Order: sequence, then C-alpha cells, then structure tokens
Amino acid sequence: MKLHWSPRSPYVRKVMIAAHELGLADSITLVRSVAMMTKPNPDIMADNPLSKIPTLVLDDGRMLFDSLTICEYLDHLAGAGRLFPAPGEKRWQALTDHALADGLLDLLILWRNERDKPAERQTAALLASFELRVGAGLDRLEQAADRLKASPFDISQITIGCCLSYVDFRFGDLGWRKTRPGLAGWHEAFEGRASARSTEIVDA
Repeated sequence: MKLHWSPRSPYVRKVMIAAHELGLADSITLVRSVAMMTKPNPDIMADNPLSKIPTLVLDDGRMLFDSLTICEYLDHLAGAGRLFPAPGEKRWQALTDHALADGLLDLLILWRNERDKPAERQTAALLASFELRVGAGLDRLEQAADRLKASPFDISQITIGCCLSYVDFRFGDLGWRKTRPGLAGWHEAFEGRASARSTEIVDA
C-alpha cells in the first residue's frame, strides 16, 4: 500500500497512529506529498482529484480517502472492531467524538490560514468565530475527559489526540491546558503511547 504522506498533517498522523496500533505500519510505503490549498499537486491528483492527503493507494490500484475511511479500512484489515466499535451506543459515541475532533481540526486549519494573511486582509469576524468555536470544542472535550480515560483506545481518541497535538504545534499561544486539566492529563497519556511517539508532527 502507498500513502500520500506529510509529517505536518494531523489527518495523516491519524492514519499512521491507527496503522501502528494495528500492526500495519510496515505494510505502508510513505510518499512525501505536499498538499496546498492554492496549488493542487498533480502527483496527488493522479490518485485523488481533490489533491488532499491522506490518500491511500491499495496494491490492486484502488484509492481510498479521507482519513476516517482509511482508518476504518485498516481496522478491517486487522480483523475489525479494534478501533471502530460494533454498531450500537459505543460506536455512535466514538463517531460523534471523532466528528467533534475532526471538525476542530478543520476549523484550526482555516483559522491558521486566516491568521497567516497580512493583517490588512484578515477578517476580524472570522478570527473571532474560529476562536469561539475552537474554545467551545475544547471545553466539550474537557467535559468528556474522565469518560475518555475510562474508555478503550479507539478512532475517537486517536483523532482527539491528533487534534490537541496540532493545537500545540500551530497554536501554542492558546494555552489550552490552563483551564482544561482533565483533558491535559489525558493528552499526556496519549502522547506517551508508542504509536504517538512514532508519528510526532515535525515541521519539515
């Protein structure tokens, strides 16, 4: 299998943490791929017309994207049910938690793009909206911290962990741990996992 990959992408990191947790990392060939909003990458587009990563190319030539689809496929390869609970209350909770963290990542990337514009081109209303919604999302995760600590490690926890690490990577000024001690403690344990240490985001 071939994975369009970047050491900076939290979505790619989701896939690689899942691969390490499932014992499949050595089955994936990483292809360094740069995905930019303003400049589509023809090498990625050959496999994914959206020019987005992660994109997984299977040995038979089929392509899978986005990160959730790829993670569920890897879970299926490993025997199913390890990272994605069976249909029922636990699955719906895991997918809802995943959606919250994945949505926060989407907001964070848009927020960063806005902050990186020259000051005169930034939209104050957008910046305020991003800050409000990200803060509310982190507060919701803080409320769930005890439940996360008591739950099996699954796709939602992978995504939450990648989201918080991305906040550290790109938004160190937020100081999110100061008012969210439960979530901070959970994230410390997440970053101590072998799969997280092997996939740490690098600005390269």
